[in-house]
Amino acid sequence: MRDFSFANPWLLCLLLVVPLLSYLKGKFGGTAGVLFSTTATLAKIGQRRRSRAGGILAGLVYLSLGLFVIALARPQLGRVVTRVQATGVDIMLALDVSRSMLAEDFTIGNTRANRIEAVKRVTEQFIRERPNDRIGIVAFAGRPYLVSPLTLDHDWLIQNLDRLRIGLVEDGTAVGSAIASAANRLKDKEAKTKLIVLLTDGDNNAGKVMPLTAAEAAKTLGIRIYAIGAGTEGEAPFPMTNAFGRTVYRNVLVKFDEKVLQEIATITNGKFFRATDTESLKTIFGEIDKLEKSKVEVEKTAQYRDLFQWFLIPGLACLLLEMLLSQTLWRRLP
Repeated sequence: MRDFSFANPWLLCLLLVVPLLSYLKGKFGGTAGVLFSTTATLAKIGQRRRSRAGGILAGLVYLSLGLFVIALARPQLGRVVTRVQATGVDIMLALDVSRSMLAEDFTIGNTRANRIEAVKRVTEQFIRERPNDRIGIVAFAGRPYLVSPLTLDHDWLIQNLDRLRIGLVEDGTAVGSAIASAANRLKDKEAKTKLIVLLTDGDNNAGKVMPLTAAEAAKTLGIRIYAIGAGTEGEAPFPMTNAFGRTVYRNVLVKFDEKVLQEIATITNGKFFRATDTESLKTIFGEIDKLEKSKVEVEKTAQYRDLFQWFLIPGLACLLLEMLLSQTLWRRLP
């Protein structure tokens, strides 16, 4: 960003002297070169031309003085460079995309929405509010898969979040494998704070790694886990296609193991949350955002270029022009 300023701005006060000199000059005039008993006759001879010439000459002098004062104040054009350095919070989001996330017990606005769409909407807002953190995404159903590695390019991250769909891998809920996959992405990083935000709506029924075993491994790596249980417990409205090809809703029993998620959070010194609707999910992400604020160091450097010559040279030119005109075309009386 370019910035115009003065190195010695206090010298600009001298500009107030210029109109004062003009006033004093007009009131008292200069020293007389020739004395007359009366100036009435001279006043009638070429009064208009001499008045105009004298005004122009005086104007050139005052203009040059003003330009000299501005040059003394040292006008500068600078470029301020701002560097933002975040002192490391790395976050892996582990998002459940099992078939049970199609249950429509959430709302977006006043419209009923399934769990995965509500989660995507709130997660996007969370990402946008942490511009200085590296964030990655692991999605999981019957097995985990990488959606995005840790990155500061949050626009690209959100594009990948939008592409999340149910059914990209075999169905199931591999909570332990998801934790292990997310932790693997954080283990070699030098960030001071490493987090996993785990969001699921069911209990662990797939994968080769048990959730508590994965939590113990994450704790060893210095990773804290915030576990979020999403959705209502028990029956939830689930979309199905009937024999006529129409979408109908049936209440389906959704199993949820809250105790395991609580233990995962406790083992890693994290926290467990329960989200039964969109608003509570927003509140939970907002609380995580407050708990894990990243420290930002801002460094500003400025590079300035002096512009005094752009005022000094025209000032000298005005002064030389005044001297030339006063000694030739508009020569004064002795």
